[in-house]
Amino acid sequence: MPVNPAQLSIVLYPDEALRKSTESVDPHDPNVQAVAARMIEIMFEAHGAGLAAPQVGLNWRLFVTRNPEDEDGGLAWMNPVLTPSMDVPREADIEGCLSLPGIEVLVERPMQVRLDAFDINGEPVTCDHVDMARVFQHEFDHLEGVLIIDKMTMMERIRNRKLLKDLQRAHG
Repeated sequence: MPVNPAQLSIVLYPDEALRKSTESVDPHDPNVQAVAARMIEIMFEAHGAGLAAPQVGLNWRLFVTRNPEDEDGGLAWMNPVLTPSMDVPREADIEGCLSLPGIEVLVERPMQVRLDAFDINGEPVTCDHVDMARVFQHEFDHLEGVLIIDKMTMMERIRNRKLLKDLQRAHG
């Protein structure tokens, strides 16, 4: 069933779409390509670094990111396969999420990964851009139903308890 890209918007925690497993998309389907293009627009409107399909209520294996080579451009990653680079250092940094406004979590991740996917034109692409490693991993987690709150320490859970309860009350 086709999706109307104009009706897409960011869903907030605890929306069940954020926890569902995702399914492969046809990277040559014009509707999938239109959804990816709209997701790029939504990401920029929300001032995000990336946006995954579950964040707009779709159980598709698709996410978009800013283009590290063009600050005004976005990239689509359909049916991505993420491969952590072996023997690379890990780094902890603060991450936020468009579906969890106001919540920040210190997340440790490998500093380099390889991403194989299909782009917005349905062409196969590979990227191991170091500056994108954290964003790739964050968005890929969304495709697996994993949120930054799943990576919280006990102290972070305590510190963010009120924000999480407020989100659950407002959107649960």
